[in-house]
Amino acid sequence: MNDAGIDVSLFITPDPAQIAAAAQVGAQFIELHTGAYAEHFDRKDERNRELNRLVEGAKQAHDLGLRVNAGHGLNYVNLPVLHVVPHLEELNIGHSLISRAMVTGLGTAVREMLELLVGYPG
Repeated sequence: MNDAGIDVSLFITPDPAQIAAAAQVGAQFIELHTGAYAEHFDRKDERNRELNRLVEGAKQAHDLGLRVNAGHGLNYVNLPVLHVVPHLEELNIGHSLISRAMVTGLGTAVREMLELLVGYPG
């Protein structure tokens, strides 16, 4: 794909070996899987462990020259805590956004989500 000018993004857990492998195979992006973070969000110790893995994974990826995205299980409640994860360029938040839009309308749902991102230091 790189030879054809297509950027490669790999959807991976924030595991140091997987991040290193993504760089080694020539990917331009990784998308850190935030599912474990979302799943453990209501249990502070587990949430913080997963959040730390995301922070360290984003730093490692950035240091290796990878661009960093994240997604899976993100919603209006757990998104603001991700402000501590550096180098995120894109968040993939489909289900929560569309579910909210069913009640508020798409414009309001998107506006509310964007408001949660205000101040992200990136």
